[in-house]
Amino acid sequence: LHSPMYFLLSNLSLADICITSTTIPKMLVNIQTQSKVITYAECLTQMYFFTLFGGWDHFLLTVMAYDRFVAICHPLQYMVIMNPQLCVLLVLVFWILSALDSLLQCLMVLHLSFCPDLEIPHFFCELNQMNQLACSDNFLNNIVMYFATVLLGGGPLVGILYSYSKIVSSIRAIPSAQGKYKAFSTCASHLSVVSLFYGTSLGVYLSSAGTHSSQPSATASVMYTVVTPMLNPIIYSLR
Repeated sequence: LHSPMYFLLSNLSLADICITSTTIPKMLVNIQTQSKVITYAECLTQMYFFTLFGGWDHFLLTVMAYDRFVAICHPLQYMVIMNPQLCVLLVLVFWILSALDSLLQCLMVLHLSFCPDLEIPHFFCELNQMNQLACSDNFLNNIVMYFATVLLGGGPLVGILYSYSKIVSSIRAIPSAQGKYKAFSTCASHLSVVSLFYGTSLGVYLSSAGTHSSQPSATASVMYTVVTPMLNPIIYSLR
């Protein structure tokens, strides 16, 4: 349990718990009280923590992909490369990056003006929606948001794709079918979680783009904000 993968898994579990904790309690209170009111301060707080833990989740999946890459492509050097100091450093650096990005996005929203009695067509305060619902000019906010999305969202995705391209090349070079199966089984759980996370996230926003709507479906958003974090521990428990 002190191996790098389990250390990263514990951090992924923490991120998943925190993501759901920022949205589900408020949603349950709304259902129980039949009131969907949220204050401006509560909305900003929810948006900050959701952006923080969502970004951290992206980075952790990337580090876990790199961990699988080292385990399969450089097995004899695995414990040397993925030493505890490196794992802690990567998690800490990506935590700081996520916190800074989340803080920047929330500070940008603070400069926007909103109409009174604003209605948010969602079950939580999402950064993209807050930018779109602003009554003042949101051009700069959108530029910063899309730049951060490409840099901090696209970067990890490229890292994951690169790691798995190397993993597939290494697995194909293994002569025996049993060896290929053993190598693939070590990254099957992570591949399932990555596919689920990015598949549901991209599906929500591509579907909203296809319907020419700037707001993703609240029902579809449940997939990546609730269902995916719930399934992650089940997938790894089965492994």
